[in-house]
Amino acid sequence: MKKLFFSLLFVGTVSLASAQATLPSVDLQNLEGSVVNTNEWENDGKPMIISFWATWCKPCVTELSAIHDEYIDWVDETGVKLIAVSIDDTRNSMRVAPFVNGRGWEYEIYLDPNADFKRAMNVGNIPHTFLVDGKGNVAWQHSGYAPGDEADLYDNVVRLTNGEDVAH
Repeated sequence: MKKLFFSLLFVGTVSLASAQATLPSVDLQNLEGSVVNTNEWENDGKPMIISFWATWCKPCVTELSAIHDEYIDWVDETGVKLIAVSIDDTRNSMRVAPFVNGRGWEYEIYLDPNADFKRAMNVGNIPHTFLVDGKGNVAWQHSGYAPGDEADLYDNVVRLTNGEDVAH
């Protein structure tokens, strides 16, 4: 019985992992109030970074600010697009736009106040960053933030842009 349980657990884990290879379909709201489905996200075949964050998460803000310092160069060099998904709840979601505007972040920002997309992407702790290839497949992910993580992210963006495997 134990063997069967662990075999089923393994199969379930493999299925979950393979199901996670592409972005799930979830409706999110942008800062202008429009509803956009995550299946509509695209970047003309170039990589996308999806960053889960919240206004109250200091490491999240530090990471997105560090990326912001280099983002224009990243876009010029690789064509990458960053999509920041706020998991601030309904009470705090009204603070997201002023928060982002005050920092001058030029990312696409979406609100996930019920954590539907967060759950669909199996995100536990934030910040949690995904690198998605030009076909919408998750190529790399990282949870947490330490100074310098943005350099590793950029290296993986470059690898992906050049058609190379990303570092895990």
